[in-house]
Amino acid sequence: MTIVYEPYLGEVLIDGETIQRRVVALAQQISEDYHDKTPLLVCILKGGIVFLVDLIKQLQIPHSIDFMAVSSYGAGARQSTGAVRIIMDLEQNIDGRHVLIVEDIVDSGRTLHYIYSLLKPRNPASLRICTLLNKYERREVDVALDYVGFDIPNKFVFGYGLDLDEVFRNLPFVGVLKDELLPQ
Repeated sequence: MTIVYEPYLGEVLIDGETIQRRVVALAQQISEDYHDKTPLLVCILKGGIVFLVDLIKQLQIPHSIDFMAVSSYGAGARQSTGAVRIIMDLEQNIDGRHVLIVEDIVDSGRTLHYIYSLLKPRNPASLRICTLLNKYERREVDVALDYVGFDIPNKFVFGYGLDLDEVFRNLPFVGVLKDELLPQ
């Protein structure tokens, strides 16, 4: 059975080519900034995986990766519950490491603030954040973002790693959910 995305798509916010060009630019900047280091890229699952994969293909520096699974959404929810839960923690020790958190989207900032607060006491040499999407209008908690792919408006988005009810992560673009399908 094929699930088509068209009935859900209000508009394409960022097309695939534009995303890829920005990922290349971010990777170049990260490679310059970490030219004499071997950073640990910490991907926030599940949404960050597509971005991470494209990003590491473009990096020109040695690096390693690890993963954290964090949730502030209930199953099938289209709005955050506000309560952040760690589902899977890092496998690697980050003491003395240069850590770059790789995230798909920052909206309220609560999740990244929680992750940052969890990782900082583990003594990394540096702790920075790279996000593909920054939904600055929704910010409730201040979070310093070191690398931002795109600033976007306060719209529900899916595609390029971001899900809509756990599907459509594989779309090569970032789309906006039709207004009539938004939670009331």
